[in-house]
Amino acid sequence: MDIIAPFKSFIKMPTCTIDNNVFKLHYRVSCMILFMCSVLVTARQYFGDPIDCISRDDIPSELLDTFCWVHTTFSVVDSWNKTVGIEVPYPGVDKYLPGERRVYHAYYQWVCFVLFFQAILFYIPHYMWKAFENGRIKTIRSNLCSPILKESERQEQKKLLIRYLDKCKDSHQASFYFYCTCEFLNLVNVVIQMIMMDKFLGGQFTTYGWQVLQFTEWDFSVRYDPMIKVFPRLTKCTFHRYGSSGDVQKHDAMCILPINIINEKIYIFLWFWFYFLAILTTATLIYRMLTISSRRLRIKLILNRCITLADKSSVAQIVNNVNVGDWFLIYMLGKNIEPTCYTEVIEDYAASLPSRQKNGKVAPLEEGA
Repeated sequence: MDIIAPFKSFIKMPTCTIDNNVFKLHYRVSCMILFMCSVLVTARQYFGDPIDCISRDDIPSELLDTFCWVHTTFSVVDSWNKTVGIEVPYPGVDKYLPGERRVYHAYYQWVCFVLFFQAILFYIPHYMWKAFENGRIKTIRSNLCSPILKESERQEQKKLLIRYLDKCKDSHQASFYFYCTCEFLNLVNVVIQMIMMDKFLGGQFTTYGWQVLQFTEWDFSVRYDPMIKVFPRLTKCTFHRYGSSGDVQKHDAMCILPINIINEKIYIFLWFWFYFLAILTTATLIYRMLTISSRRLRIKLILNRCITLADKSSVAQIVNNVNVGDWFLIYMLGKNIEPTCYTEVIEDYAASLPSRQKNGKVAPLEEGA
């Protein structure tokens, strides 16, 4: 079975660019990371040995393992900070005391499913934008992405593109603002998933990374690994059964959870990745608001795509005559058209637009949309 096959679509580069690199971090990189983590946990959980329980009694080990996996294991809250090897054999594992506080660990049964669900959530904003865009940019650019296009065909394709830009002027506002909405949904998705993981892990995810970083700076003799509290490797399980006289017997067992060694590594990585993604996406939204409000920035962004443009006023001519939706389409075409040809399109389109002149000169730049 080819385990890599489901990820080939994420690795394969698209033939047409309809978004930016930060957007790709959400639906390509994050999806791939979460899918791979889900596959890894699934393989360990269903094809490996995720739990091993031991007891002094004559209970079959397979029965005990299955029971404790299905009915969950627990840790004793009051023994988290006791001295290992003197007071307790392991953090969270202690003898039974009346009224003891327990925390039950049921999450490990659901980790693989939750990771898979998270991957789907990361793909939804891209799916929405892709469905709304519906291949428009790919259709408009035609074959202008090829650097070896015949000159006659190239000129014809340029004329068709400029004709489209002229005929459909002022008709791309909805498309642009829907794209902005999808960018905002990327941030909403990250924040909601962080809250969801915090609830899933019993309120431990929000500060998980900071605690791990602080742990590395503590003195070895007194430090306490926060990962063991969130993802304990040794827990307790209580099994009840009927004895020979018909009385209910209680059997205590200790359970080793090798799967938590994988889980703790996955979630510490996801903590850093999600915070990085949230900060970067917030910066992208600020940048998006600047592109909406600043004509100068919009001019500069198109100029960065026009590597051989001789008359830079051509870009100002375009930006002064089109709204932000049309600008966004023209900017995205710059990511999909061969650079030299794109420069020619900019020059020809600028020449077809009416100029805003004052005393024979191009009017100065105006801020705003």
